Amino acid sequence: MRIHYLQHVPYEGIGAIAEWAAARGHQVSGTPVYAREFLHPGEFEMLVVMGGPMSIHQEREYPWLAEEKRFIRAAIDEGKLVLGICLGAQLVADVLGGQVVKGAQPEIGWYPVDLTENGRTSVVFGALPERFDTLHWHGDTFTIPPGAQRTASSACTPNQAFESHGGRVVGLQFHMEATPASWAALSREAAEELSPGGEWISSAEEMLSKRALFEPNNRMLFSLLDAMEMRTLGV
Repeated sequence: MRIHYLQHVPYEGIGAIAEWAAARGHQVSGTPVYAREFLHPGEFEMLVVMGGPMSIHQEREYPWLAEEKRFIRAAIDEGKLVLGICLGAQLVADVLGGQVVKGAQPEIGWYPVDLTENGRTSVVFGALPERFDTLHWHGDTFTIPPGAQRTASSACTPNQAFESHGGRVVGLQFHMEATPASWAALSREAAEELSPGGEWISSAEEMLSKRALFEPNNRMLFSLLDAMEMRTLGV
């Protein structure tokens, strides 16, 4: 399978998704949309849209956002697998008719999410535990797009994940792809967001001290990606 990813800042790559792809013999390519005009990446079967610090509404500051939204919409319409993570999930929600708004408060750190009933019965999400700790770093949130199913929730953010198009299109507000190295880079580059005092804001030291949680999160993501890949086979 050919996988293409869209990267919004230099320090938010695909993390452990690279390991998953390599283990299964998939080809991976990427577009750093921050570095040049948005370019059509060519043929692929799966699109992964990564995170970033910008809002989906900042098209004046980031002109490539408008073209990126059109491209995501086209990938969905063409029957591609589409996975959005954090900002990527917000972009996918937007092109499917959902809304992206400022959350009640920022959520940064290891916090539990719970699968909804739709999540527990989902072919894609059903392999995940009903509750698990995972990494968060977001200030905005999305509404569930028309026709999609909410599949995960948390105490801070009611809409943590959704699936659409029979599990072929998935949005994750959280970061199961994170590795200690990728999270250290994010914590360093976006340190100004870690202001003390927020109810749902952890320090970089606290997040990175929980190294034992990274690999189980990666494995859960691999299970979800395997289930998404089976959608291409109609299973």
